[in-house]
Amino acid sequence: MRETMIGLLAVAALSTSTAPARPAMPDTHAAQPLTRIAAERVAAQRGAARRAVVAAGWAPMLAARQITIGDKTLKWESRTFGTAPFGRRSLWISMHGGGNAPAAVNDRQWQNQIRLYTPAEGIYLAPRAPTDTWNLWHEGHIDPLFEALIDAQVAVNGVDPNRVYLMGYSAGGDGVWQVAPRMADRFAAAAMMAGHPNDASLLGLRNLPFAILMGGADAAYNRNTLAAEKTAELDRLHAADPGGYVHMSRIYPGLPHWMDRKDAESVPWMAGFTRNPWPKRIVWAQDDVTHKRFYWLEIPDAAAARQGDTTEAVVDGQTIALTGKVPAGTMVWLSDRLVDLDRPVRVTVNGRVAYGGKVARTAAAIDRSLAERLDGSDVATAVVKLP
Repeated sequence: MRETMIGLLAVAALSTSTAPARPAMPDTHAAQPLTRIAAERVAAQRGAARRAVVAAGWAPMLAARQITIGDKTLKWESRTFGTAPFGRRSLWISMHGGGNAPAAVNDRQWQNQIRLYTPAEGIYLAPRAPTDTWNLWHEGHIDPLFEALIDAQVAVNGVDPNRVYLMGYSAGGDGVWQVAPRMADRFAAAAMMAGHPNDASLLGLRNLPFAILMGGADAAYNRNTLAAEKTAELDRLHAADPGGYVHMSRIYPGLPHWMDRKDAESVPWMAGFTRNPWPKRIVWAQDDVTHKRFYWLEIPDAAAARQGDTTEAVVDGQTIALTGKVPAGTMVWLSDRLVDLDRPVRVTVNGRVAYGGKVARTAAAIDRSLAERLDGSDVATAVVKLP
């Protein structure tokens, strides 16, 4: 079982470079209840301070176009399109093919990926996988590297955290099948091109628009057949839950593994979506690479989670109902975008009331939320820890 490290602080602890520390902020009144207006003001002030600290720590690595965590280094090349203002730019993470091959082969695939797609706006970034293994884009080190990359791009280059997109071709498509569901809370949309799903679960895609693009004659490893099966599965999930599992699928008749760039139609489709960091319904299914946080839920120990553990969360008015695997100590992050924090909140776990009452907005909750991810105005302002 491999555990990802969620949040820039955890990433920083493993980095071989000097990493951003949590900003020094007065905490005399950290636990004092805040009004909604005051919480918004504190979130804006402390968010700006946190971004400045992260920018100072990661700017040299972004200038070098590489981030190192432990013994793994993620390099990249990027191109910038359009003129979106700072803080409103989109980020397109585009993973190359290759896989279990010599480094020179994967390097050529990387160079091809750099030129492959052209969004109308944003930073189009093609990373080089840190390894040359068959599963080079869905090993356990990928998730914390992408977490760090996203936060660094938000802080340094003015990326909008609600406009981050994931895509990949061939072995990169393999990575999209795996990484998109387990990191769905960090992306606005994802597109899988010519990849193999292996053991990926689609349940986590409930709030992440997902595109499947495949050559109809791409029969190696049954990729074309599996793409059709996964499309049918998403059709069923969407039919059962019309508010979720938005998807598009293109299986191009007669085309082989190379789709003659027809798959580029997914780029404007993805651009039409922005991330909602506070969805009213969550489906969290753990992969073999486990996560501690997903949207506004956080478990106490990702290492204790197991592949297949599934938690569903539904907000109905002021009631939050959790079902499935809900460990003791689970934290529910809150915002006025999710519930009205001026009124009592009730949390149930598998039908039993686990919490009932008002939850205070505090600077302490804001600080901790910002330390985990740079979500700007979408930061959590309150938190409930369940027994």
